[in-house]
Amino acid sequence: MAFKDNRDFIEALKESGDVVVVNKEVDWDLEAGAIARHASEQEGPAILFEKIKDYPDGYRIFATPVGTYRRVAVALGLPADTPIKDVYKVYEQRAENPIAPRVVEGGPCKENKMLGDEVDLYHFPTPMCHDGDGGRYIGTWGFVVCKDPDSDWVNWGMYRFHINSQRSLAMSPAPGSNLGSLFREKFMPQNRPMPIAAVVGADPLCSIASSAGHPVGQSEVFLAGGLHQEPVELVKCETNDLMVPAHSEVVIEGEILPDVSAAEGPFGEYPGYRSPGFEARLYCRVKGIGFRNSPILTMSNLGVPPDDSHVGGCISISISLKNRLQRKGLPVLDVYQNPEGAAFMLIVRVSEGGPEVVRGIADSFGIRRAWISKIVVVDEDVDAFDMRQVLHALAVKCDPATDILVKETPPGTGNPFSPLVSVEELKTLKGSMAYFDCTWDPKRPRDELPLKSSFDSIFPEEIRKKILTNWSKYGF
Repeated sequence: MAFKDNRDFIEALKESGDVVVVNKEVDWDLEAGAIARHASEQEGPAILFEKIKDYPDGYRIFATPVGTYRRVAVALGLPADTPIKDVYKVYEQRAENPIAPRVVEGGPCKENKMLGDEVDLYHFPTPMCHDGDGGRYIGTWGFVVCKDPDSDWVNWGMYRFHINSQRSLAMSPAPGSNLGSLFREKFMPQNRPMPIAAVVGADPLCSIASSAGHPVGQSEVFLAGGLHQEPVELVKCETNDLMVPAHSEVVIEGEILPDVSAAEGPFGEYPGYRSPGFEARLYCRVKGIGFRNSPILTMSNLGVPPDDSHVGGCISISISLKNRLQRKGLPVLDVYQNPEGAAFMLIVRVSEGGPEVVRGIADSFGIRRAWISKIVVVDEDVDAFDMRQVLHALAVKCDPATDILVKETPPGTGNPFSPLVSVEELKTLKGSMAYFDCTWDPKRPRDELPLKSSFDSIFPEEIRKKILTNWSKYGF
């Protein structure tokens, strides 16, 4: 069952025990953010804040929507306790069958409208997420819709954006992002404003799809349709021709100006440290806002893993990288961007390992993948989704002298959010990637490999069956 909006999703989370409804009034200034951050670090449930200080009854905040794999499973219509590897499998199967959207005449996001001088971004209970943030961020789990003026390509991208004034937003798309590239290459040279729509509170699968990082020319709305297993309903904006999910909570319509900049950041970011932001900060003049009755803002209070960016936001990237490696003819079985790695680490499971395979993986990553700086390659008998097994393989099978491959990438390819780089290094953004070979060398005779001392490996099958059959009888 696919959810058209977060309201139905919240009801499903209530049934699975994966959301807490906070009826006590909380302050939008740090209190809601601190509660969400603490809950994320405890791997706790999602949170629906029912009463926000200074705002009318019914104006709410839905925090950490997909901050655990249980909630991702529910979003996909699966039982909450579905294993992570099965969540990935279902996601991949649906992603392989994209579905085109369906345009509708109207939708809930049109229930209320502000146009022109009526626009007031402070009308909504936007949180001050972290102490020291550069402003109130209305976009932490939302996405921006933009269109290539020379083709039919429509891009959804998840970017942070904060309230700059009553009628303007400040945005800071990462270098090389689709939004940033389109603006820089197609609009700035002609001194043209770039129409955009910032969507806050779309259903969970549309939001996850927006973080997929699709290649240029591929529209994320088709992926969202595949994940829903039915067309996503889109409705036209009021002030431009862009289409947005009809069941969104808030749609902010505007244009990024080519000759105006705005201060943006700092912000507590997904690596778990405060980010100063980028030098190129975009100014968006808001021309209209559509919103539902009793609007529910979504918030992902990014920081130390896990949270929505490390869980729901990484699935598409993992699967797209898996497909890329397999297209190169590499013996890749699974790719997993584990939440503990804060999106800087990738686990690659292969059917056959060794230095040649690891070098092949290294040569297959595009230069932008320097944002993922540590790749751990494991054998087939290691569950890539179980970090206990991965760490064990890293500890006992990776020889520091011979099994670590380091590759440097050109300036401009490094991760600007990386907390380990110096101020000087941030200016050039030179990247590097390390590959950890935790696999057996295929040239080593199989009968010479040590036997893993685990329940599944070192005991006869009849003993394992007996133990599992009698497990509860033993008192477990």
